[in-house]
Amino acid sequence: MDDQPGKIRCDACPVLCYIREGMLGACDRYANRGGVLTRVDPHVLLDRTSSRGGEMVPFLPTSQDWDGRILREPRTFVTAIGAGTTYPDYKPAPFIVSAEVDGVDMVTVVTEGIFSYCGLKVKIDTDRHLGDERAAVRVDGEQVGHVTTAEYGSQMLSLGGVRHLTGGSKKEGRVTCETMLSLANGHPVEAVVDGGASIVIAAGKAPVINGHVEERMRVGCGSATIGMFARQWLGLVDEVVVVDDHITGVLSEHQAGKFLGVRDTGIKMKGHRSTPGRYFKVAHPGTGWGGTDLTDPLSILKPFDPREAWPGLRMLMVSTTGEHYTYYELDETLTPVEKNLPPALQLSVERIRENCEPALCSVLFMAGAGGSLRAGVTENPVRLTQSVKQTSTRVTAGGAPCYVWPGGGITYMVDVTTLPANAFGSVPTPALVAPIEFTMPQDAYAAMGGHMDQIRPVKDVVAGQGKVWIKTQ
Repeated sequence: MDDQPGKIRCDACPVLCYIREGMLGACDRYANRGGVLTRVDPHVLLDRTSSRGGEMVPFLPTSQDWDGRILREPRTFVTAIGAGTTYPDYKPAPFIVSAEVDGVDMVTVVTEGIFSYCGLKVKIDTDRHLGDERAAVRVDGEQVGHVTTAEYGSQMLSLGGVRHLTGGSKKEGRVTCETMLSLANGHPVEAVVDGGASIVIAAGKAPVINGHVEERMRVGCGSATIGMFARQWLGLVDEVVVVDDHITGVLSEHQAGKFLGVRDTGIKMKGHRSTPGRYFKVAHPGTGWGGTDLTDPLSILKPFDPREAWPGLRMLMVSTTGEHYTYYELDETLTPVEKNLPPALQLSVERIRENCEPALCSVLFMAGAGGSLRAGVTENPVRLTQSVKQTSTRVTAGGAPCYVWPGGGITYMVDVTTLPANAFGSVPTPALVAPIEFTMPQDAYAAMGGHMDQIRPVKDVVAGQGKVWIKTQ
């Protein structure tokens, strides 16, 4: 529409840009080409990606035996990447595609959702302390999220969300949107935790913490490490302390040591004793031994009990990744004296390292699709939600499988590394643009009041590739 001379107005999102000839809109996704609103990025079909040697995510290949899932998509799957949006929402989705799969007429409804209500859940494989729970995570000085509850061997961040996108300053919203877009598309982002660490995060890559590339996540907590390797230490050493910020393990007191007949050593630990051989709070969280602030592991020991300890007692202290380790022997005063690590014990330290998985950053995109974009699928939006909950409709993102949360609405999560490169976009409202597809039997689509007159056979969509996709007004 020519509300301004020489410009056309884009209605792909709430910004409603006026675009001059040859120029792009604020999202860099739509352009004015000869007075026609034109989608810049091509619409993605997975068979085309494969034919060009691109990386693919397995998506229910028909060559596999049936795995119990209700739906099986055809070899050519029309993704929502580059498809365009439905704004304003009552318009049918850009692509509503039909195909026959194993004799069943199927429909896939394809659209790019504009999500103000979205965020990222980030898992960082490390024992190192990144920051206190609820501490702010900042990029360019702006809060974009917070540290949340840690998981086994990993620190967790919650980034984005509507409050940071729209509830703060314009800069906070812009930086949050840029941060989420970069991480969702697999690009690295450097963030700083209040009172904590500096982190470089990139999905599928090792985290960089305070300039240190994290190589491995812990094999387990200190107690679990004792349980796994107690038999391998038997006869080689008298005592083992596995230092861990959460649960530090002590071999001679631990049930694993007791079962093997390990002798009491008279060791005395600082911290809170939980059950035998398991200690909490031996030190403060940090980036040293086992995710603590320790640089000297002996600082967590009290004097040995002379009634049980003996000169020459052999003790190994090691972290849960095998990154830190020291070997001691008690002298005549029962004081630990550092010695060279015997070769037989070196093997056990290497075994701990071997059993540590590579440290990675995992980024899950999470969004609420239970709002207005459902109108692009059906005139009665709640029917789509009901169909998803009943598993009659399968939700995917760029062809990748999603986890749909129970409860109201369609709140879904997807691992960003399972989507094709640069599958996410943004608009300056600010919000992220993410692909989403709904696949169901055609009769189920008709029953929910779907836009049946907008269905196109998949062969017609495939035939249209190679052309520039035009957004109709």
